[in-house]
Amino acid sequence: MAKTAVAFSLLLMLLSFLSVGGTLALKNEQKTWCVAKPSSDETTLKNNINYACSNVDCKMLQKGCSCFYPDNFINHASIAMNLYYQANGRNYWNCHFGGSGLIVLTDPSYGSCYYA
Repeated sequence: MAKTAVAFSLLLMLLSFLSVGGTLALKNEQKTWCVAKPSSDETTLKNNINYACSNVDCKMLQKGCSCFYPDNFINHASIAMNLYYQANGRNYWNCHFGGSGLIVLTDPSYGSCYYA
C-alpha cells in the first residue's frame, strides 16, 4: 500500500511539470531555453544548425550580428536550436535534436545576444 502511494505521488509530481501537449511548464510558468550539449561533436552541431536554420530565421548568427561571437559551433548551435525550440512551442521534443539538446532554466543570453 505504501509503495502504491509513493508511486502515485511521484506520478502526480511528474505530471505537474508537464502541461497538456507536452510543453515544459514549471512552477510560476518558468521560462525554458534549449542549448546544445557541450559533449556534442562538430558534425552533430553543424547538422543542428542547418536543420534549425532551415526552419527559423537565424540572421542573428551572421557575421556582424549580435550573436555571431563567439564564433564557434557550440554557440551557434545553441542559438539556432533555441530559436527552433521557442518557435515550435517549447515542447521537450523540439529540443531533442537526436539527444544533443538540453533544456535549461537559466537564461543563456550574454552581452547583446538575447535568447528568445
